[in-house]
Amino acid sequence: MKHPDKKILIVLLAVFCFACKKSFLDRPSQSQISSENFYKTRSDLRLATASLYGGATWGVWHHEAYLPLGDILSGNGNRQWISDWVQLYTRTITAGNSVMQGGWKGLYNLVGQCNGVINAIEQNADKSISETDRNAAISEAKFIRGTAYYYLAMLWGAVPIIEDNSKLIKDPLLKRNIVSDVYKFIASDLTFAANSLPRSDEKGRVTTWSAQGMLAKVYLTMAGLEGNGTRNQQLLDSAKKYAGNVCNNSGLDLLPDYYNLFQSQYNDNQESLFALQWATGASIGWEEGNLLLTYSPSNDINPQKNGAWTALDATYDLYLQYSAKDTVRRKASFMMNGDFYPELNAAGGGFKATSQSMKKHIIGNEKDNNAPTMTYTASIEHDALLRLADVYLIYAEAILGNNANTADGEALKYFNKVRTRAGVDPVSTINMDSILKERRVEFAFEGQYWLDLVRLSYWNPTKAVNMLNNQKRVTFTYSNGVATPDAPIGTAIVPATISAFTLQIPASELSADPNLGEPPVPYY
Repeated sequence: MKHPDKKILIVLLAVFCFACKKSFLDRPSQSQISSENFYKTRSDLRLATASLYGGATWGVWHHEAYLPLGDILSGNGNRQWISDWVQLYTRTITAGNSVMQGGWKGLYNLVGQCNGVINAIEQNADKSISETDRNAAISEAKFIRGTAYYYLAMLWGAVPIIEDNSKLIKDPLLKRNIVSDVYKFIASDLTFAANSLPRSDEKGRVTTWSAQGMLAKVYLTMAGLEGNGTRNQQLLDSAKKYAGNVCNNSGLDLLPDYYNLFQSQYNDNQESLFALQWATGASIGWEEGNLLLTYSPSNDINPQKNGAWTALDATYDLYLQYSAKDTVRRKASFMMNGDFYPELNAAGGGFKATSQSMKKHIIGNEKDNNAPTMTYTASIEHDALLRLADVYLIYAEAILGNNANTADGEALKYFNKVRTRAGVDPVSTINMDSILKERRVEFAFEGQYWLDLVRLSYWNPTKAVNMLNNQKRVTFTYSNGVATPDAPIGTAIVPATISAFTLQIPASELSADPNLGEPPVPYY
């Protein structure tokens, strides 16, 4: 791989300092961590795995690719003044697209960090540490590695599986592995985690319920890989088993107020199964902190009244998904002209929106969050990549399976929990269309919708392609209660085909490793 990516695979622990209250994320300095003086106690293992929840480990992916690949590629949003983002929006993506490069680089950086922690614990953990504690620490890293590979597989399909960073020194030229084996590897990591993680832990750390929820999502995805118009029933049953166990046996419940999910005061709430943990303060380096405040529509509501570089606009197609009653989720997801947000710049009287732009992750300034050291490049929001509501809808979809519709009591129970929490009327039957729509409005601007479309494309490619091509993929204005679609942007949107659901390998990676362009090979 090219020189910048060799850095990705160095065995190290990403460590950064906190300016906020003590938590499990307070870490030792890098110079303190080595095989000779670390991994001696359970506390050492906890510090090692803490480095995998945020900071530089996740920074590149989170800043450069998370929302562009999840919500612009899928048609939820647009940012017209960045050419590489316009490529995603118009499906004119080149092999040199910086978002695509950042996604690949960031996810393999994450894989490399997880491999380093897993291998160091397996090789160096003191014998005095119990097997339970050792396996729990390895499971945290395997959960995060499995999640990284899930993103890689959903975006690029066949990708190289790397378990040992040191092997790259001997042979840095890798071939991709077949898609089914990548998913098999993901399921193996998550199964280990589900069996070894505790039922509860301190806030912010993953548990067996996190792993079982993610495993259900993976099995639901794998069920469609055969691509013959139906889904594998055995794998649907596995998704139903794990999601149902989370739904019925975890003792967890949805946060009562949907709007509060995206307020920093509710970081790591009862619904959060896996959230990134971000430090704040002036000492946090570039792409070591949560940079989502740079999507703010106004400097007036940002820390230090700075950093509102370019807002992420909502599309007219996304707007049309919300019913008249679905105001809580809509207003929490994106602003429209005239919306008032009292919690943003509260000391200055609140904020009245003048445009149609993303609201999620826009949490206000340092005073609004009681965080004097917060900067616009280091938001204190711990944004969730897996929520309980996601597992509820996975459970409902697994029960629906290959049926055209269902009125199954379990499916409706959890599907309607998501709806009624948002103030929307319950339904008496569900189908694939209603599930996809529910997921879109529930998880808008959480990087999910593209993954939902890819999952659909595996087993019903015609439907997935038509959904993309039938989108009203433009921004809009809003005045006096009326939404008016804007004219299309200057670059024409290329009609989607099934190939649109698999990103090409970044040109820089192919140049450094021509083997990536060869047909994928089995891993097992």
